[in-house]
Amino acid sequence: MKPTFVETTNVREFYGALKRVNERGAIEACLAVVDGLPGLGKTTTIRHWVSQTGSIYLRAQKGWDYSWLIQELLTALSIDAKSIRGKRERFARVLDELADRSERAIFENRTFGLVIDECDMVSTRGEIMEAIRGISDLRYLPTILVGMGSLRDNLRRFPQIESRAGSNKITFRPATLDDARALIAGRCELPVAEDLTEFVWRLSKGFNREILEAIAHIERFGMRADIGAAGITMADMAGQVLMNDRSTSKPIIVPGAV
Repeated sequence: MKPTFVETTNVREFYGALKRVNERGAIEACLAVVDGLPGLGKTTTIRHWVSQTGSIYLRAQKGWDYSWLIQELLTALSIDAKSIRGKRERFARVLDELADRSERAIFENRTFGLVIDECDMVSTRGEIMEAIRGISDLRYLPTILVGMGSLRDNLRRFPQIESRAGSNKITFRPATLDDARALIAGRCELPVAEDLTEFVWRLSKGFNREILEAIAHIERFGMRADIGAAGITMADMAGQVLMNDRSTSKPIIVPGAV
């Protein structure tokens, strides 16, 4: 499978939210919220953006408390926490390093920010959420909170945080047929015919994870088959496993001609 990063509708919506953050009127309104069901490409998109911008990525853990959050930040910033004593000093060191990196990014004309993935796990915990707001506010640092369905609801418990996201809230949705076409064309090593592309999109229900699984099966089949000019068709793959059904975990077989 080709390692190409494909810009889908969700990716463009994500970039649009970041643009709104960068062009914001109120400097403290520097939060963005990204949510959606698993398998829609949130983490892939976020990790790509982080790698392109040199931003900081943290994945929340269920047992996080304030000290654990700061320790994770120190580690991500490559700072030796053993040499820093006390909560206040550690927090100040995190702020200083984030400020330095943010200033370098501005000088280099790029965006730098902080991503908290799986934020649902900590989004009801006031101490952690206020710490994130504090870091974001003190350095006006673009901060992206990523989660699933409960994240937005949980943020309503913290009006000062929720209001900072404003309109910068996007929900990743199932891929459109055009998105599926782009993913298959961009990631698959072999050409795929339109009928099989549409079948993949329909059976995947627009979930990127299943589309990529289908691409892997198509490639394995195609490497040992004679492919026509139109690419691999449904008729070519009749009787072959395409992907697993998300709800039942049972394999989905490409049907033969009726």
